Amino acid sequence: MTRPTDRFMTAILGLAAATFALPALAGECPADKVGRDLTKPVTTPAKDVTDTVLTKIELAQEPVGLKDHELRLRKLVVQPGGVVPWHSHGDRPAIIYIVEGSITEYASTCAVPILHKAGEVARETSATAHWWKNTGSKPVTLLSADILHDKTDANM
Repeated sequence: MTRPTDRFMTAILGLAAATFALPALAGECPADKVGRDLTKPVTTPAKDVTDTVLTKIELAQEPVGLKDHELRLRKLVVQPGGVVPWHSHGDRPAIIYIVEGSITEYASTCAVPILHKAGEVARETSATAHWWKNTGSKPVTLLSADILHDKTDANM
């Protein structure tokens, strides 16, 4: 016969296992620090970052039919002190997976820097304008899946 405490512990352990099996959303802005235009654009150029397009799909040729748009998967490696320069996601949503290391984001929608760690996922929506810096002592590896429209933007 199963005791109520055994069922309770089984349920708790199952919930914990399910929780830790899911990828975590990246560090997020504290609720009391969220707003608009809180971090102003900076002109710091790209520094010590490699950006490699691993693959892409021209979306005009797909059923979605988005002319002049491509879905890409990129690998970015940001060295210590490296910078991903200020850019906007106004027409370029993205999902970032932090593969290795930790990196700090300075977003227009947050009054404080946001720390992102390995194993976390960051969502970049049309409200996102930001820059990133590796303030640590080890390289950071990111995978970025995005929909690119402006192929001439050097910060993309």
